[in-house]
Amino acid sequence: MIRVRDLHKDFRVYRHHRGGLGALRNLATREYRTVHAVDGVSFDIAAGGLVGYLGPNGAGKSTTIKILTGILTPSSGEVSVDGRVPWLQRKEHVQRIGVVFGQRTGLWWDLPVIESFDLLRHIYRVPADRYRQNMRAFEEILELGPFLSTPVRSLSLGQRMRADLAAALLHDPRLLFLDEPTIGLDVVAKERIRQFIKAVNRERGATVILTTHDLGDVEKLCERVIMIDRGRLMYDGALAELRARFGEGRVLVVDFDSSAVAAASISLPAAQFMRQEGRRAWFRVTNENGGLAELMPVLFRDYRVRDLSIEEPEIEEVVRRIYEGHLLGEV
Repeated sequence: MIRVRDLHKDFRVYRHHRGGLGALRNLATREYRTVHAVDGVSFDIAAGGLVGYLGPNGAGKSTTIKILTGILTPSSGEVSVDGRVPWLQRKEHVQRIGVVFGQRTGLWWDLPVIESFDLLRHIYRVPADRYRQNMRAFEEILELGPFLSTPVRSLSLGQRMRADLAAALLHDPRLLFLDEPTIGLDVVAKERIRQFIKAVNRERGATVILTTHDLGDVEKLCERVIMIDRGRLMYDGALAELRARFGEGRVLVVDFDSSAVAAASISLPAAQFMRQEGRRAWFRVTNENGGLAELMPVLFRDYRVRDLSIEEPEIEEVVRRIYEGHLLGEV
């Protein structure tokens, strides 16, 4: 579906000098510096995938998406999206993709939502029967009915995002780009949109690329993540593997039968004591010496355990550590 090889995008940025002498220098000469927004990125995404594309502000996410959608032309590299070169076959390309930008709407600001949908139906030449089928499905899943006759400018943020999602899918695109689709939404609205994205990917077979700073979206939607920083690829793989490699191990929470147990003095294979509160103690577990497989028999043999549970590393913590550069040499 998507093939990206050694993608580069450079921008020339005017260098502004401050102060009185700087102002004279600005008048006399024009100096520029080159910013490498995307610097040698390569990846493949198969049809039907749901991939999180992550990175801090300025990492190059939006530039990559703009190239994949045909808005920008790269400085160098190869890109193929469903057999097309986006910036060379732009008209054909945009007819087969859907795009949702959380900060912008693709609907007409002063028109009621339903009239925007009708216009899009004609623009994309959606057959009448298919349009009706899609509208019934979207109204049911996204609960569009109460605001279909409301002008877009009068919608709440959550309502507008639901309308934008429906608009992006009216023409049954095979590929959907979502940029911050849940930004600024409350918990209920976020969950509704997440369920809709899952349904589109699972039931319609649409390939979805999700860029977001809300790692709750990533955890609930994506099995694979691609991370970039300063224009360079940092990680491409399974979300579970990202946790395993960079999450500093899982946490075992043990509820002992008695608070008299001194958990700090317990010596367990592949486990490090973290803290204790009454009968409950926390241990950080690694995969050395068999990890949990070796730990559990020892624990139950030597102590009376009432309950236990496993806490996976928080994805926010994993990503934060990578962004801070602690693990760049390991990625």
